[in-house]
Amino acid sequence: MDTLNVAFIGLGVMGFPMAGHLATAGHRVRVFNRTAAKAEAWLDRYPGDGAASPAEACRGADLAFLCVGNDADVRSVVLGEGGAMAGLAPEAILIDHTTTSAVLARELAGMSAAAGVGFLDAPVSGGQAGAEQGRLTVMCGGEPAAFARAEPVLKAYARAVTRMGPVGSGQLTKMVNQICIAGLLQSLAEGLSFAETAGLDVHQVVSVIARGAAQSWQMDNRADSMLEDRFDFGFAVDWMRKDLAICLEEARASGASIPVAALVDQFYADIQRLGGGRWDTSSLIRRLRASVETP
Repeated sequence: MDTLNVAFIGLGVMGFPMAGHLATAGHRVRVFNRTAAKAEAWLDRYPGDGAASPAEACRGADLAFLCVGNDADVRSVVLGEGGAMAGLAPEAILIDHTTTSAVLARELAGMSAAAGVGFLDAPVSGGQAGAEQGRLTVMCGGEPAAFARAEPVLKAYARAVTRMGPVGSGQLTKMVNQICIAGLLQSLAEGLSFAETAGLDVHQVVSVIARGAAQSWQMDNRADSMLEDRFDFGFAVDWMRKDLAICLEEARASGASIPVAALVDQFYADIQRLGGGRWDTSSLIRRLRASVETP
């Protein structure tokens, strides 16, 4: 694989290790983060250069990656005089790993095309652990030619990179992912809470049913921590509610019915009221335990 000039904008819990994998793979990486201390910490750990703005990070870049918080954050680092788009040259490709609306993905694609820049919406799944281990799943929307150029580079931190269709398809696929996760976690929380209330050996129950049709990634990776009431890790409730809001808005626009996701979103609002906005999404069981303890 050729060594490329790449920009990476956004060094949070996901972007920090993802940019690190690109540097470790031998690419020339220039980073920008709105909190400068995070960029300095990254440069202390990995070879690369820092930039004073997204535009500076993107000057001379073959590929520019974004991994920030939400639609507004993406606009703030892409648009304007100091934004990424101002620094990208024709033939570069802008790759947005942020989970955003499909509407924003199409908006960015239009701006990119007007500037002669390629664009991929490329949200990821796998969480902080997947980013650190280089085992993310990347679901992409965009033109086949842009995808073909980016795919080998994306594999620096992904075990699966798939083009799902035209621009917006990556974000729509990520919405499906979040809808499924919400339902699975609520069902797992209810099952574990039911087992506790019934007086069963819940670890034994999980060991048995995990060998059958109830098995899931969430059960394998979250059941023990849920039973131990540990939630200070993983994907935060605040971010899940942000993602579910995107899903619900898209469902309203398209006429899709996602009643379970809408209900679980309200359960996550209850978790936020309990002070759990930064708890892992598996904390749904806290709400059920509270209802059992307070008849």
